[in-house]
Amino acid sequence: MLTVSAITHVAIRVKDIGRTLDFYVNKLGFAEMMRLDRDGRLWLVYLRITDEQYLEVFPEGEGERASEREAVGYNHMCLQVPDIEQTVRELDQAGVEMIRPKVQGADGNWQTWIEDPDGHRIELMQMAENSMQAQAVARIKAG
Repeated sequence: MLTVSAITHVAIRVKDIGRTLDFYVNKLGFAEMMRLDRDGRLWLVYLRITDEQYLEVFPEGEGERASEREAVGYNHMCLQVPDIEQTVRELDQAGVEMIRPKVQGADGNWQTWIEDPDGHRIELMQMAENSMQAQAVARIKAG
């Protein structure tokens, strides 16, 4: 059986790298880690989520927006936040529009949703101590 210890990155393709970096770096606070060039052109930018988790951003995407929620393929990424109320205030201060308001989801966690400039959906979630995920983890750990 395959042993997986973590998700290390999510990769997205974007139309305008400057607009995308403004959103993730200046509005969400991600740090740019490094850039990779290929054939003399920017190929990939790594943005830090944690020391071991990254967002890979590939420039020169085709089309105007990411696919809709119901389409086959990438649906969204979820970023865990320590305090959903503080997150909502910070998003508001940064001028980031929420596409779904803060709600307690069916799983018991608090969440709000935003989109990046290319329409990639991002769930921001505060894990609740009694959420379905927390209960499932406790069951798995208990054996």
